[in-house]
Amino acid sequence: MELSDEMLTEISYVNISKYRTKAIKSLEESPKIPSVIARDSGIRTNHISKVLRELKEHELVECINPEARKGRLYRLTDKGENIVGNLE
Repeated sequence: MELSDEMLTEISYVNISKYRTKAIKSLEESPKIPSVIARDSGIRTNHISKVLRELKEHELVECINPEARKGRLYRLTDKGENIVGNLE
């Protein structure tokens, strides 16, 4: 499958950060709360919110329940799923 320039740009954006790569791969299985993403990916919890915000800005992840103060669930968007499938 031929990847668009936009997809290649997004793949490299995720690949240049091991935090973004680990976080997005952690969400491959199922939606998770930030503390579980942190535990699964070995990233400290205080870094996870920044990583999730970056991935959200690039429309790779989305928050399922943004109104929740605690226990926000994040999942991959369709675009995010395409990226995960093409990561090294």
